[in-house]
Amino acid sequence: MHTKIAIIGAGSGAFSLSLIRDICLTPSLEGSTVAFMDIDPQRLEAAHTLCRRYADELGFRIHLEKTLHRREALEGASFVINTALAAGHHRLQEGWRIAQNLGYSWGGSFHIMYDEAFWINFYQFRLFESIIEDALEICPQAWHLLVANPVLAGVTYLCRRYPEARLVGLCHGFSEVYHIANVLGLEREHVTFEIPGVNHFVWCTHLYHKGENVFPLLDRWIEDELPRYKSEERQPPIPLKSIDLYRRFGAFPIGDTAHWSGASWPFWYHSDEATQRRWQEDPAEGWNSYFAHVARSAGEIRHAAADPSLRVTEYFPPEVSGEPMVPIIEAITCDIPRVVIGNIQNCGGYVPGIPNDFEVEIPLLVSKRGIQGIHTHGLPSPLLAHILRDRVAPVNLELEAYEKGSRQLLLQLILMDPWSRSEEQAQRLLDSILALPYHQEMRDHYR
Repeated sequence: MHTKIAIIGAGSGAFSLSLIRDICLTPSLEGSTVAFMDIDPQRLEAAHTLCRRYADELGFRIHLEKTLHRREALEGASFVINTALAAGHHRLQEGWRIAQNLGYSWGGSFHIMYDEAFWINFYQFRLFESIIEDALEICPQAWHLLVANPVLAGVTYLCRRYPEARLVGLCHGFSEVYHIANVLGLEREHVTFEIPGVNHFVWCTHLYHKGENVFPLLDRWIEDELPRYKSEERQPPIPLKSIDLYRRFGAFPIGDTAHWSGASWPFWYHSDEATQRRWQEDPAEGWNSYFAHVARSAGEIRHAAADPSLRVTEYFPPEVSGEPMVPIIEAITCDIPRVVIGNIQNCGGYVPGIPNDFEVEIPLLVSKRGIQGIHTHGLPSPLLAHILRDRVAPVNLELEAYEKGSRQLLLQLILMDPWSRSEEQAQRLLDSILALPYHQEMRDHYR
């Protein structure tokens, strides 16, 4: 069966290789076309070369194209995957250094000390809009798979502004539920669950193994096994902070929700260094390790692409990644109904209490009919209150600031951060970020 998949930002070699691997392990997609698009010719060439060799080593028939021009990649596409980052990590880190010098820190700081910082989101919104507008003109029936952050704000904004677009946001954070199952000695294939919320703020409210409630088993593990890790001063396989939040709210935080990368929510576990040590939290070291890993992976990709003697399948074994992109593509293309976790607008009230025009992360039924949301039982009321305060309200304010080009509303967004102590502090942060030489476009926008 022939279908065309356009990858925007395909110079991310690790992502592109993972996607091609999953396609090559999906026989029903043999003969498909994948168009690689990136603005960096060297990264594009390396990713394309590596993926071509990978498919050849597996003997999988697939057409791989490459282009520096987005509109060319979109011609005839049935699926558009956006994995692009408009502003590099160095801009994110420079902004963080400014914020830290002004007293900002990790812990609930989603719009400053996180990779969804407002000075990064601005360029992502610009990019998201331009891709959607091109796609609606060139391939209006294509499904748009938004993988690049911010998924939460991006899906919310794009669904409001372009309701005719076929759009779903994707994130692999939900898969942490399988890690919990593994710790408890449960087989992944027999686990079912419900994890409602908004992207990077989702909670496991129902968890079953062969139809049996898993939470009593988790409670016993916490009671029997956790003390041993504490007595030996070892980090347990299930983080202490996540366990504490589970005890507080009766639902388990999944993925980035309480992870070091998820703005290390909530802030009270990060009020000072002693508190962080008590909960075995170190977001600064976590981010340093992440950036080092990204740099190392990029170097490995370049090395593998430059050495034709290497077998790519040995470097990157042919095993399904667990990412939802290819299962979604197969389900729609071949009409194979399946349930995946994804991000769509809450227009059907899929998570009670979240505004209908806001993004939610929920189970989705995917088939030839498209992508349909599945209603959930929602969240405990205290968690809903935190979502409305910590995620919905700031994102709505950021989007209003962006749409109106209002510097004053952007300042109000900074003042909502838990580490803002005064208007002067917030104003200095905003002025310092906007003063960076590469933010001329943002300075012109926020007047």
